[in-house]
Amino acid sequence: MRHTLPIAPQFYVTAPQPCPYLDGRMERKLFTALQGEYAQRLNDALSKQGFRRSQNVLYRPSCTECSACLSARIRVADFQPSRTQRRVLRRNADLRRNATSPWATDDQFQLFRRYLDHRHADGGMADMDIFEFAAMIEETPIRSRVIEYSRPAGPGESGRPLSAVCLTDVFDDGLSMVYSFYDPNRTDASLGTYVILDHVEIAREAGLPYVYLGYWVPGSRKMGYKATFGALEIYKGGQWVPLGDPADHRAELHPLSVDPIAEQVARISLPEAQPTRR
Repeated sequence: MRHTLPIAPQFYVTAPQPCPYLDGRMERKLFTALQGEYAQRLNDALSKQGFRRSQNVLYRPSCTECSACLSARIRVADFQPSRTQRRVLRRNADLRRNATSPWATDDQFQLFRRYLDHRHADGGMADMDIFEFAAMIEETPIRSRVIEYSRPAGPGESGRPLSAVCLTDVFDDGLSMVYSFYDPNRTDASLGTYVILDHVEIAREAGLPYVYLGYWVPGSRKMGYKATFGALEIYKGGQWVPLGDPADHRAELHPLSVDPIAEQVARISLPEAQPTRR
């Protein structure tokens, strides 16, 4: 007889800590381990429900005071770059893309450190050393890639120096930009925007319908740039819906927008294991 058993991970909640996006608020995460032979299927299923990966953990914000963090993704087939984004593409036409296995290099780490020191010197990752960086890149139980972008050498340089790097997960329905960083001295190049635009092109070439951008947070200046991308969807109320007017999502900043943890877990849809014979 053949039986199909569900994959049943255990879910946990972190202790509250200061929110990195909204001043004066506390954040809390719902998370589960990502491991074993069903890691890829679990990751695919939960990512469609607003979860993100960090090494071998899947997490989703589950704060007590608001539900502002909304998972965002671009519908590749409907996306058209804006006039400003087309200028970004032309400005970076000399960059060369190189997709590699998730393996950390010294060149990546040096770029990562410059990026943190200039843009996030007081952030939670500010003290990461090369071993922690290597763990972030290499500890992945699913299909992941490192996408590097290099530029032509300038005076006194050799080879093609790195301009930007993105750790990218490959889902059954798209690409997830886990973490990206870039040369902080090239602010005029809008490299962060360019990397997103290029991931839309990679997904288009691969026939994948979505590019997952992480969380968009109404009221957060740090995350406001995501709303500038067309064909953007957010995961809200248990379904993916068009972003529409960003101002329409202020209600998520209210404490009554939060459901109890038990209800949140009960509504998570899990993949089923492969049929087994008994």
